[in-house]
Amino acid sequence: MGTLSLSPWAVLVLTLVLLGLWAPCVVSRQPNFIVILADDVGWGDLGANWAETKETPHLDQLAAEGTRFVDFHSAASTCSPSRASLLTGRLGVRNGVTHNFAISSLGGLPLNETTLAEVLREAGYSTGAIGKWHLGHHGHHHPNSRGFDYYFGIPYSHDMGCTDSPGYNLPPCPACPRHGTAARVARKDCYTEVALPLLENITIVQQPVELSSLATRYAEEAARFIQRASDSGRPFFLYLALAHMHVPLTPPLPPSPGRGIYGASLSEMDALVGRVKEAADSLGKGSTLLWFTGDNGPWAQKCELAGRLGPFVGAWQRQRGGSSAKQTTWEGGHRVPALAYWPGRVPARRTSHALLSVLDIFPTLVTLAGAALPPNRGFDGLDVSPVLFGWSDVGHKVLLHPNSGAAGKVGEIEALRLAQYKVFYTTGRGAMACDGSTGPAQRHQPPLIFNLDHDIQEQEPLDVASREYQAVLPAVSRAYAQALQDIAADNVSIADYSQDPAAIPCCNVQHVGCRCHGAQGATLDPHVEKRTPWLCL
Repeated sequence: MGTLSLSPWAVLVLTLVLLGLWAPCVVSRQPNFIVILADDVGWGDLGANWAETKETPHLDQLAAEGTRFVDFHSAASTCSPSRASLLTGRLGVRNGVTHNFAISSLGGLPLNETTLAEVLREAGYSTGAIGKWHLGHHGHHHPNSRGFDYYFGIPYSHDMGCTDSPGYNLPPCPACPRHGTAARVARKDCYTEVALPLLENITIVQQPVELSSLATRYAEEAARFIQRASDSGRPFFLYLALAHMHVPLTPPLPPSPGRGIYGASLSEMDALVGRVKEAADSLGKGSTLLWFTGDNGPWAQKCELAGRLGPFVGAWQRQRGGSSAKQTTWEGGHRVPALAYWPGRVPARRTSHALLSVLDIFPTLVTLAGAALPPNRGFDGLDVSPVLFGWSDVGHKVLLHPNSGAAGKVGEIEALRLAQYKVFYTTGRGAMACDGSTGPAQRHQPPLIFNLDHDIQEQEPLDVASREYQAVLPAVSRAYAQALQDIAADNVSIADYSQDPAAIPCCNVQHVGCRCHGAQGATLDPHVEKRTPWLCL
């Protein structure tokens, strides 16, 4: 057996490692973390990704000063499952969250699942969540019981309750009732009877929410949290889950010609991100990692109120009817914009083509904080700090895409990615396009396989008889079987999706719409007992 020859540099590095003087993946002090999660944002909604987009100068500057990830994916194509995966590093088939929770849900993210906030708080972090939660609000499913010291936001999507100024939606939704209990026309796509609540920790501070001021309030609360954490001397983790770009859209000013309602709302989101970056930089550049991404792709059935897909149009599905965006496993449903900014650590003006996922945020931040992953469970995310720091551009070998309501059983793995190959076992029915079509449900055996290097629009699957298809099929089949076996052998959770009207957040059950609006959140109605609003836990 031959001897191993080492260069002088390799000998030096090995010596330093053995002496404990060099650890390339360890940060000298615990960094601060800000994760900004946009809602229903399209890959093409960033100017840095798509030249036609002009409304994102702050995000484009973030890309210029940091790293842009162009092959980055949400863990599901709808709200609750995507958020559960971000905070656990596990797909819905493991963490139990396979579809959205309701305003009357008794359950939420299963309590035996450990959140990123819980791990970081145990590691000494001050933890805050601002914005949309949508992982259960009743009892111990509330953010304050899931590792967050502070919470300010709406417990679910901001279209899941009426408001006094409903904003722009398709179809439009009516305002909240103000007086009496007169019968109202029921609309299956609008929440008309219960006002949307705004919470600070477990207290309802406003119901209904004033949507037009929500972006400003989120920016202000984020800045306050950052300052409080800085004053305490502890590192912080801020999870900022924006209302943008989910409908209803409420741009602050009438949209100017050419920009439209969506463009004006996109500009508002961009400015909000800019304010948060400014607050983080005020602590000293280099102390905070800011990670921006999205929960899923645009909601196509909202037509002109939906975001831009960029080149990821899912042409095969579009030709047959239905959406190829939110709720689907087409690229437009789960490929989302992603930026990382950390001066002095994350390279500036870099574009990474590594195959990454929102699942990777959990293990990566845990590693950077010097903490340990929770034991006795499998993780779908990777520690991608080498990619983050520019030392590597290699991510996942295989990435699984669960059904999010468009085809098959919710949560089941119906598509996957292997290198440049995108594989579909089920397509079709469930996700509505702007024209109202849904497309036929189809099971594919053998699967559809697209080569994304040559067909980013997912227009023409490989011919089953082709040499390329026959060469890649065995590897695809092995990867799929191994993934399902791994999940079956794991400690998996089951979410409680039962509902009870008593779980609906309501600050004043005596008032129509649960209205309480005014000083300290008390109701202005003189005929109703004035009391501090509360959320039943």
